[in-house]
Amino acid sequence: MRSVEKRRVVVIGAGLGGMSAAIMLARSGFQVTVLEKNANVGGKLNVLETEGFRFDLGPSIFTLPQIFRPVFEGDGKRLEDYVTLERVDPQWRNFFEDGTVVDLWEDKEKMRAELERFGSRDVKQYEEFLAYSRRQYEIVERGYLREGLDTFGQFVRFYGWTEARDLDYMHSMAGSIRRRLRNRYLRDIFEYFIKYVGSSALESPAFMNLMPNIQMEFGLWYVSGGLYELAKAFRRRLDECGVRLMLGQEVVRIDHDRGSVTGVQARGSDGATGFFEADYVVSNMEVIPAMQKLLGAPKAEMKKLRRFKPSCSGIVVHLGLDRVYPQLAHHNFFYSKDLHGHFRRVFREGRLPDDPTLYVVAPTRTDPSQAPAGCDNIKILPHIPALDEQRPTTREDYGALKEICLDKLERMGLTDLRRHIVVEDFWTPFDIEARYGSNRGSIYGVVCDRRSNFAFKAPKQSTLFRNLYFVGGSTNPGAGMPMVTLSGQHVARMIAEQSAKEAQ
Repeated sequence: MRSVEKRRVVVIGAGLGGMSAAIMLARSGFQVTVLEKNANVGGKLNVLETEGFRFDLGPSIFTLPQIFRPVFEGDGKRLEDYVTLERVDPQWRNFFEDGTVVDLWEDKEKMRAELERFGSRDVKQYEEFLAYSRRQYEIVERGYLREGLDTFGQFVRFYGWTEARDLDYMHSMAGSIRRRLRNRYLRDIFEYFIKYVGSSALESPAFMNLMPNIQMEFGLWYVSGGLYELAKAFRRRLDECGVRLMLGQEVVRIDHDRGSVTGVQARGSDGATGFFEADYVVSNMEVIPAMQKLLGAPKAEMKKLRRFKPSCSGIVVHLGLDRVYPQLAHHNFFYSKDLHGHFRRVFREGRLPDDPTLYVVAPTRTDPSQAPAGCDNIKILPHIPALDEQRPTTREDYGALKEICLDKLERMGLTDLRRHIVVEDFWTPFDIEARYGSNRGSIYGVVCDRRSNFAFKAPKQSTLFRNLYFVGGSTNPGAGMPMVTLSGQHVARMIAEQSAKEAQ
């Protein structure tokens, strides 16, 4: 039996989940190789620099810094040695069709003042809702997040039926919000926290109302210089820990024999192929595409994965403007007239929205270096269905939706937006699928649905092969930079424990 110090791990993909696992495993004495098909690390955490504008192509919000600390700590280091974090407050600015604008503040006094215009009852309900959100977070964090629970059975065994009664799992997220909040603006704001996992507040279990507590208790942050600085920090940590990083290497097959994977076949950007032997393989490629494309999994196994449907996708529009729109905060939401109608159209009917809710990021509010002087840098993201062969959508359809988005922004205050565009970058689900190998162009991995999967994602350890593991948004605990980073930490621990047992 090979000693732990010489055991080899191959990680497929240099997203945050894959790099997190690689760093933690290397620090535990494993020989780790990361194979990434693209020319840079980060996965969906990507960047575009052009004509003085710097666009974060993927994630735009940094939360839960404590989850990242284990990756960077050790050897006298800490997270702040790698990135500089700046608190963003107001966290969100919310625009409604009737002209109402509501800022969401972490600062309690400012938030109370924001809500006083609606009445003291709304202030009281808001504070009571946050207490409810905190309780949901505390329960989920203690087991599901901290222990890395993967199945409903593990969930029940850990919590027991008695303790689980405090978890709001019988209602939908939207249903529990409606029971607690009278104010229709607050209802829309808190329902749209589900954007973090690309799902619908009508379908997600109510304990997902834990998400507001994440922002309010631990803050919403910006990484100075742009979010891609975090990916660069992960790469620096890979180097420090002795991880072998190979860019431009696309894994095309995972080899296996008698219940174990033996290594991977990869093709370089020059067309040359090679075999990388491994005692353990960690896939940062989403579970369903990996099972289909890299393993050729049998139909029976793929049928078991049907409940892990892809999250929504999106069109992503990056605009460099020759003017600044001062009414925008760093993070902004422009809401549909009927948010529930939007959820139903996208998630139940699988149709492109005709009145999308738009997430609009303007990072120059915190970091002027992201655009030339006097200019603005904005990202526009509406949630839309993932690619579906049964309901095909064309690039022309996505282009028409982009025009709907620009019409909406111009109507809601960004006057003459089109006239001020000097740089444009446009992504569709086709581009997201091709660049990142995501399941049908999903952005957030697996959809959160209380009926199909009770908000669980795919397990991190393969049910077919004892030494194959998965990380990223399609596995537990789910989507978002903190969660995928945590999945990598959990997998590193699981492999170390398995290796120790096998070495006995």
